[in-house]
Amino acid sequence: MHHAIGRRLARRLGLACFAGFLALIPLANWMVLHVGTACLPHGPCVVPVAPGLLAPSGVITVGVALVLRDVVQRCLGPWPSLAAIAVGSLLSAALAPASLILASASAFTLSELADFAVYSPLQRRRLMLAVLASAGLGLTIDSIVFLWLAFGSLALLPGQIVGKAWAVLFSIPCIRLVRRLAPTPA
Repeated sequence: MHHAIGRRLARRLGLACFAGFLALIPLANWMVLHVGTACLPHGPCVVPVAPGLLAPSGVITVGVALVLRDVVQRCLGPWPSLAAIAVGSLLSAALAPASLILASASAFTLSELADFAVYSPLQRRRLMLAVLASAGLGLTIDSIVFLWLAFGSLALLPGQIVGKAWAVLFSIPCIRLVRRLAPTPA
């Protein structure tokens, strides 16, 4: 009985994270062009992420999205996780501003697939390591591809990586909760 309740809670959490994951994609694209402490000419709106480091403002939402996809996979399984990546890629291409379509869709797809590839084999043995390693690779790929394709420059790369890393680190308490709700992968 206890196992069935835990599985139901894990499924609900997985579905909520699936919806949250998809909602963060258009939010990140919108934020990059509209929210920040400054908006650079022919570039993104930026926010400070550490002393002396700026990043495009969508940085936090992308960092959270990488972790949410891991939770979807943990709670619902690999196929729903891959479905989230596919739907997310389509949303990214459909809802991104014209100037960001290629950059957003490409960065999203490549980073999420890299995250999936690293997370999948590690999650059974070491969930926290799986989340941190997969998100680290995913956020690096996302940052490089997005910045280069969107703005033709990697000048904001350090800030982009630090900003996304903050989001991943702040998710650690949530990952501990996920481990309790879904002690084994779906």
